[in-house]
Amino acid sequence: MTPATSFHGKRVALFGLGGSGLATARALLAGGADVAAYDDDEAACDAARAQGLTISELKLADWDDFVALLLSPGVPLTHPEPHWSVQRARAAGIEVIGDIELFCRERANIAPNAPFVAITGTNGKSTTTALIAHLFRAFGQDVQLGGNIGTPILELEPPSRKRAHVIELSSFQIDLTPSLAPSVGVLLNLTPDHLDRHGAMAAYAAIKERCVADADRSVIAIDDEYTRLIAGRLRRTGKPLTRVLTTHHELRDGIVVEGEQLLERRRGQSRPIASLAGIPSLRGRHNAQNAACAVAALGDLAEDRARLQKALQTFPGLPHRMEEVGRRGRVLFINDSKATNADAAEKALSSFEPIYWIAGGKAKEGGIEPLRPLFPRIAGAYLIGAAANDFARTLEGSVLYDMCGTLDVAIDHAAHDAAESKAQEPVVLLSPACASYDQFANFEKRGDRFRELARAYATPTVPASGDAA
Repeated sequence: MTPATSFHGKRVALFGLGGSGLATARALLAGGADVAAYDDDEAACDAARAQGLTISELKLADWDDFVALLLSPGVPLTHPEPHWSVQRARAAGIEVIGDIELFCRERANIAPNAPFVAITGTNGKSTTTALIAHLFRAFGQDVQLGGNIGTPILELEPPSRKRAHVIELSSFQIDLTPSLAPSVGVLLNLTPDHLDRHGAMAAYAAIKERCVADADRSVIAIDDEYTRLIAGRLRRTGKPLTRVLTTHHELRDGIVVEGEQLLERRRGQSRPIASLAGIPSLRGRHNAQNAACAVAALGDLAEDRARLQKALQTFPGLPHRMEEVGRRGRVLFINDSKATNADAAEKALSSFEPIYWIAGGKAKEGGIEPLRPLFPRIAGAYLIGAAANDFARTLEGSVLYDMCGTLDVAIDHAAHDAAESKAQEPVVLLSPACASYDQFANFEKRGDRFRELARAYATPTVPASGDAA
């Protein structure tokens, strides 16, 4: 744990008692704060009480007694309207911050030069964060991994000059972190997302930009217009910046991707960094972007090319993100349950051919129409969940589809058809382009079920214990 000492002897309100909220409350108490904690969900309050926390009815509290509101990132700060706790805090004239801000203040107080790598972007955050942590460990570093990926930041060990914190940040978390100034800030990409919580794309992009704006050193992939503009603004400040480009190569200085090769550009001249060929966990151009940014985040450590190549080759990947779960003869089974929208599914559809595609669930805005250019790669679609009829209308006349309804039927039909294929490596791919909530509690449960079903057909390519990779 990292005790949060910045509110020692002071009274603070805390709203939201999920995993990060509970960790924040414990860290504040360990740091000597007086914490008034609450949640609109009575079950969450009961769970907190069971862990020894005192629950205070914040709706009835005198907010003049508080010096700050610690808000969980899932609670609306601005849109569609501020949560009632935020309104009360603003009326009282107190700051509204989150757990990442507490960590930043603790780092500034006890170890201002402690390595702190902050990673954000619309897609690829978790893979890149996990890969950076993996690379640092391969180079013998003491690494603490967390934030929006797994462990809340305040449950990690405290910042230290001998310890690197590698932290995934969502836009919600950044919005609650006014003093964010990591030693390395990484920005992967920006596409429209969470606009119901930020109001407009410009606001969303401005929040993401804060991850790199005050970093000691920044890494920005400039494959989209938003990140190019952010990189341009940062370059004009003169701060250290590494640009990454995967789509074309008009870049004099930075890192580019050519095929499966990562190349360093200096004054227009290229030299090899590493190869991604034959690394299953880093298939596809999107993972080339992730890997290039991760290598850039290493800084001078990446100069040991042999050690870097070995570290990349041993990266296990993450569950539910183009996870290779098994083979049955020539047929490969891929779990990409994390692909909850078309933009995310595009990454997997671009990485394999021919594809026996399992898709559907609770549809996101826009459906799968943006994926039409990839339809020729799809040998058959196996549709499940509430979105099946809408997806069928989009596929009509372009892709053969099977109205399967449920995941178990879909994988049975897809596995049978893939086995009949004459292709060298047909792929049964779960990449739903949908949320899971119509049939599963979350994308993890959906992916776990796919993995379980796939392994009934195929020999696992990773042990079951690899689920926590």
